[in-house]
Amino acid sequence: MEVYALVGAAGTGKSHRASLVATAYGIGHIIDDGLLIVGARIVAGESAKKEDSRMAAVRRAIFAEPGHADDVRAALQADRPERVLILGTSRHMVELITDALDLPRPDKVIDIREIASPDEIRRARRIRRLEGKHVIPAPTFEVRKSFSGYLVDPLRLFRRGGRQEEQVIEKSMVRPTFSALGKFFISDTVIGAIAERAACDVDGVMAAQRAVVEVDPAGVRVAVDVVARFGAHLPTALAAAQASIGAAIEQMTALNVVAVDVVARRVAVVGPAVGPEPSADG
Repeated sequence: MEVYALVGAAGTGKSHRASLVATAYGIGHIIDDGLLIVGARIVAGESAKKEDSRMAAVRRAIFAEPGHADDVRAALQADRPERVLILGTSRHMVELITDALDLPRPDKVIDIREIASPDEIRRARRIRRLEGKHVIPAPTFEVRKSFSGYLVDPLRLFRRGGRQEEQVIEKSMVRPTFSALGKFFISDTVIGAIAERAACDVDGVMAAQRAVVEVDPAGVRVAVDVVARFGAHLPTALAAAQASIGAAIEQMTALNVVAVDVVARRVAVVGPAVGPEPSADG
């Protein structure tokens, strides 16, 4: 197995350029901040970006937490990749990671300054410092599974090479859901209200009677009971309500929606509008 390292100080844009480096050297497996990323999937590990303190993040990134290294090591042994790219703040950090995962020391070390200009590095540092944004070299749909409760923005990088067709490399930018005022949380009641409103926006659904919300580290599961309109095609209306609820919760809360169940508990007829009696003079 060949091991490549991409090193540079924190916030200099390593994760942003990791996919480009991997593509250039024919590398399919990336180890970044505690995660093992293969192609468009996060296959093992826990992200250091989710830790509450710098020390905890460092321990997570170098696989010092019990069981963390075992998880990633097992995935690597199962895949047996020819090449692996490891991201770190220094060569020493990369070597700590290789030791923890029983990997050989790096065959090639690439400094971020070799592939990014000083202006690009300064811009990356400014975004990290002022906006608290972190890049993960994986598509947004995959990142949401591991970062439920974080604001996740998609990034697309376009790469051209010789006569090859344009290649689109998808990454994600995550921002923890906290600010200078402290952390915030979203109550189950609010999530349920969002789900009920989204269900009622669907043609064929007259009302939402109840929403039950379950939250776990993977995301949220929502079950909503609705009143369907008589004459509506139930499979179509309920499927549309599922999609509407999932999209609304993810857009408004940044939570990963694991499952949405919509059940029509009863059917109601839409009657004519009822108004005041007409006056004698019409």
